Amino acid sequence: MEKTSTGLDENVAGLLCYVLGWITGIVFLLIEPKNKFVRFHAMQSIIVFGVLSVASAILTWIPIIGGFFAWIIGVLSFILWIVLMVKAYQGTRYKLPWSGNLAEKWVG
Repeated sequence: MEKTSTGLDENVAGLLCYVLGWITGIVFLLIEPKNKFVRFHAMQSIIVFGVLSVASAILTWIPIIGGFFAWIIGVLSFILWIVLMVKAYQGTRYKLPWSGNLAEKWVG
């Protein structure tokens, strides 16, 4: 594994991009200017968990069924969060269908 400009192994930095969702994605996108692996995971984290956070927030405003669907998104987000952290730690550039392609395009 390569070291990043932060001194971390790239797989550890990739995992950390997902730890606090889009927040750590932004942090690593800002502090890691060169490593494409880390930047990819940071951008994918921003896109995926940003969209899921906004969707969940909007759904909670819908009476009765909104809370249920927000809960479903929460459960699915948790599962996705674990999968993405494991894949990043394994050194895999795991691309989700829509966000992975977008992340790859935006970070080069």
